[in-house]
This record gives sequence, C-alpha cells and structure tokens, in this order.
Amino acid sequence: MPELPEVEVTRRSFAERIRGARVLGARLGKPLRWPLGLEEPAHLAGRTVLDVGRRGKYLLLRLDQGVLLLHLGMSGSLSFQPDPPPPGPHDHFDLHTSQGVLRLHDPRRFGAVVWSPALDADPARRLLATLGVEPLDDGQFDPGAFHAGLKARRAPIKQVLLAGDVVVGVGNIYASEALFLAGIRPTVRASRLSRPRADRLHAAIREVLARAVERGGSTLRDFSSATGESGHFQLEAAVYGRAGQPCVRCGAPLRQIRQGQRSTFFCPACQRP
Repeated sequence: MPELPEVEVTRRSFAERIRGARVLGARLGKPLRWPLGLEEPAHLAGRTVLDVGRRGKYLLLRLDQGVLLLHLGMSGSLSFQPDPPPPGPHDHFDLHTSQGVLRLHDPRRFGAVVWSPALDADPARRLLATLGVEPLDDGQFDPGAFHAGLKARRAPIKQVLLAGDVVVGVGNIYASEALFLAGIRPTVRASRLSRPRADRLHAAIREVLARAVERGGSTLRDFSSATGESGHFQLEAAVYGRAGQPCVRCGAPLRQIRQGQRSTFFCPACQRP
C-alpha cells in the first residue's frame, strides 16, 4: 500500500509539470471507492491547475474552481505523460490537460478521485477532518503535543501510529523502522511512554520518513512515481521484512509478530518494552 513517503514522492514527480495546466477534459473508467462528485467529468474542462498539495495520503489537486482529492488506495499509482497509450482495464481516471494526461492506475480499485468545491467544504472537510498532524511539518509536529496524544492512548504504540489520528502517514513499514530507531518495543502501551522515549520516537519518525522520501519511497510490489521510477528505501530497512536475520545493531535474531492483521518486525534485545 502506498504510504506517506510514496504519496509525497508521487506528488513531487509531477507537481511542477502540471502546475498552470488548463484542463481539457476527464475520463472515468470503472467505478472507484467513492464517486467523483460531479454529474459529468466534462465539467472540469476549462479549469486551471494551481498546484498539487498533500494531506496525509491524499493528493490535493487545487484548481481555480474546486479541488480534486486523489487517494492511491491499496495498489494505485499515478502517471503524467504528454501522450500516454490508450487506457487499459485498470486505468480508472484520466485528467487531460494542456501539459499532459494525469492517469490513475489501480488494479484493486480501492483508490479514489473526489471533487470538492473547497478544502473546507464537504466532501473534502469530512475526508480530512480525522487526520493527525503532518510528521514532516515543523510547525505541526510538536514533541510535547505528540507525547500528550500518546498518553491518552492505551493501545500498543505501533497500533496508535498506524491509526493516523495522533500523527498521520506513519504506515506499517515506517512504524516498524521508527520504533527500532527509537529503541521501543512495538507492543508497549502508548500511554506508558515517558517524555524522553516519546521524544526519541518523534525524532525517529521524522528521520525515517524524510529518508524514505529521499530514497523514492518503498517498492515492495509495483509502486512507482508519476515518472515510472521505483523506490529504494526497502533495500536499507533495518527490521522490516528481516525476520530471523541478525539485528544490524546487536546481532540478535529479529522477530515477526502480527498486530491488527499487519506484520510487525522488531529486535527483542534492542527494543525495550
């Protein structure tokens, strides 16, 4: 599943190229998770793309009238090409612009393209309302507020990170990696973390996510950016996907457990409960 780093990498790979483009029209394929929100996709024609932002795992295509929210779901990817091939059975949305075609490819159809009149109006307001703070935003991700949010949660810390309401975008791979970097066992109750341990986790989250963006995200199956480039962060993961292999710090065999139907990887020696 594309997580925050993959979505940010995707945004960066086409944002400047589509900025200022005039929308010529749009094509819808098989239905996605939510309806577009317009009676006719042709109603987008004539609008101008102002910029491309991101909130959590939503890409925000801001137009001079309204905004398109795009979500990659479980298996989605975007491409932006001046002259793409004809759409295939898994190409569910094409936005034709004066500078190229933005196409959503999604074999499992859990993605979404939703139009909203504004970010502070429904459906955008409803979709974004429950998201936590942005971890890569210096002004939002405050260590003290992060610790206070954790103190109010009794669930295991990894589950709290995945929930996305304290801090957004720390997906399965990156939660395991950040907890290892901070030396925290993924099963420890979030409310038990002291301020120093929460501060270490805060710093680890920022470091891991920033490094993942630099490496182009993680490509475990078929993720690629809008220019077709794969990610490489998975090649330097310290714990994720390495069950039974020696810890890069202490040499102890790494373990794998299941938490909330997701695989968790950790070092039983380096990560204290």
